[in-house]
Amino acid sequence: MHYHVKKTGSDLNPGTEDKPFLTISKAASVAKPGDIITVHEGVYREWVSPKRGGTASQRITYQAAEGENVVITGAEVITDWEKDGNIWKTVIDNKFFGDFNPYSEVLFGDWLFTRDKVFHLGEVYLNGRAMYEAQSIDEVRNPEKSETSLEPEFSIYKWYAEVDDHYTTIYANFHGEDPRNGNVEINVRRFCFWPATPGVNYITVRGFTMKQAATQWAPPTALQEGLIGPHWSKGWIIENNIISDSRCCGISLGKDESTGHNEWTTLFTKMGHQREQEVIFRAFNKGWSKDNIGGHIVRNNHIYKCGQAGIVGHLGCAFSIIENNHIHDITYKREFHGAEVGGIKFHAAIDTIIRNNIIHNSYRGIWLDWQAQGTRVHNNVLFGNDSEDMLVEVSHGPTMIDHNIMLSEHAFKTLSHSCALVHNLIAGTISALNELRRHTPYHVPHSTAIAGMTNFTGGDDRYYNNIFLRKKDDPRPDEPYYESFFSNEKLDPEEITPFSSAFLSYPVGTAVYNDYPGADDEKPWEQIKRIFESGGPPPKPKKEEKADNEEDTEGQPSYVSLSKPSPLPVYIENNVYFNRAIPYKKEKGAKVYEDSGIEYTIDWENKKVIIEITNPDMLIENAAEIITTEILGFGFHPEQLFEKPDGSPYRFDTDFFGNPRGEKAIPGPFQVTGKQKFEFSFK
Repeated sequence: MHYHVKKTGSDLNPGTEDKPFLTISKAASVAKPGDIITVHEGVYREWVSPKRGGTASQRITYQAAEGENVVITGAEVITDWEKDGNIWKTVIDNKFFGDFNPYSEVLFGDWLFTRDKVFHLGEVYLNGRAMYEAQSIDEVRNPEKSETSLEPEFSIYKWYAEVDDHYTTIYANFHGEDPRNGNVEINVRRFCFWPATPGVNYITVRGFTMKQAATQWAPPTALQEGLIGPHWSKGWIIENNIISDSRCCGISLGKDESTGHNEWTTLFTKMGHQREQEVIFRAFNKGWSKDNIGGHIVRNNHIYKCGQAGIVGHLGCAFSIIENNHIHDITYKREFHGAEVGGIKFHAAIDTIIRNNIIHNSYRGIWLDWQAQGTRVHNNVLFGNDSEDMLVEVSHGPTMIDHNIMLSEHAFKTLSHSCALVHNLIAGTISALNELRRHTPYHVPHSTAIAGMTNFTGGDDRYYNNIFLRKKDDPRPDEPYYESFFSNEKLDPEEITPFSSAFLSYPVGTAVYNDYPGADDEKPWEQIKRIFESGGPPPKPKKEEKADNEEDTEGQPSYVSLSKPSPLPVYIENNVYFNRAIPYKKEKGAKVYEDSGIEYTIDWENKKVIIEITNPDMLIENAAEIITTEILGFGFHPEQLFEKPDGSPYRFDTDFFGNPRGEKAIPGPFQVTGKQKFEFSFK
């Protein structure tokens, strides 16, 4: 069947083109595999909860009529306002909200940092823009500008709500605007497009504008809510939509509630990482597999102004493709913070592909946390992100990161194993850290089956054929310094505590790995073998020569000397370093230049990233071997080859645009042939 929905229709109609339904929800209640629902021009103030899904061969498709503006919103217009001094107020009967009042629902969840402030799921919108929640009526009357917001001038537009047993009273400062003109909306629904129950598979959603949902904070240990999402299902396609103004997350490909819901924060009986481990094992025991969950496609969407993440996903993001999306202004208000913020924030992105996205002005661009394995991140353009463009955290890989353009001040952070960076343009710093406290799973290749668990000594990373582009006027010294994990603030060594999560940082380049063994050094496992074969560790110095921090292992078994694990080796070759970017001291084939053969500009007015090849010879003369799976080898812990998610080998013989590289590959994303200019639009 092909159903139609129009604002002139009726839910008593049969849903035909000449007798359409009035609501999308009515069509969702009757749709069966193979059906198409076409929605026509208008604003639909409803939560669409599909009753059933399709099949792999017979999807259920929800689509906006071609050329028509179709809006699904979680908000309602409020015109009943009265003056209260220099501000306005409205009193709303709680019956208006039904069983969900976002102004009484506190923002809450694991890994949420609110700095002792209380925030709610509700929002107030003036002319379509989300205002800022105040902590008191006095703050509404006397607002102060937020200097951390991405829109500081608008941050003085404040609101505050009081909820009792019968009424919700909202106070707001509109700064001269009259809210009685129908230009003010408030959140009333948690979702725009979201099945109420899991297991609603094979649905396509395309062409809509979806906005203003009162979503809850979405950690990996809770129900991960999104303005739109499959809710623990398989095979969705979310494409060609405009998604904005979710209180927390725009699109969620995450877990359901049954495997755990904020047990760390509500029970306080176990640490968060242990609760995370439990969630993973519960999910696997309840059917988390390639056959049942994930395998989604999210493409060609414009996602912006979400309070936590543009796209979030734990477990349910596995085996998915995220491509050609424009994601920006995420966590833009800076009202609250947490460990789950980013343009894309995924846990367990097993065999997931993230490609051809433009991500900017987010707190963090792409954050792959726990179990990035068989993941490929390529051909993305990232810039203007506060923390860094990309973070890979406590994952054992292999994780393939290639042909990306990373232009933020901080490009890449890792406290993981087995990341391979190949043919990237990197204009920001790299930071690396071990993590010995947390043990996370690694999987049977191309599967959710768990093969083992271990912690992170760091290393087993690869850097081949990248361009490192330091700013000409970079004021930072060449010596290493410490930065904080969340703020990237420079730290004095005396300020570092176990909770600082400090990273050792250098200016642009790979020198952060200087203390790591290289390809030709003795490997940690070789050291272990040598010690055991020799009957014990090398002779220790005399007592008077022993360092103050050195433990005495005299009379103890030989393995005691191995209790402080060494990082795994790194493999760094044939990278180009411009403007005095600093290479790994053991790098083979490093090319270091005082100046640069490449320049970039971010044209904010015309919304373009412009990259110019100014001295092509500096790149052409450094062409190197084509990088392949054979060269990359395998990730140490999972013993999985660096190979494509489908199991086929890598051979990087084409550039960013698919142009053939020939017999040798020029460093960076582009196979340069002369002076060239590349433009990337982010309109």
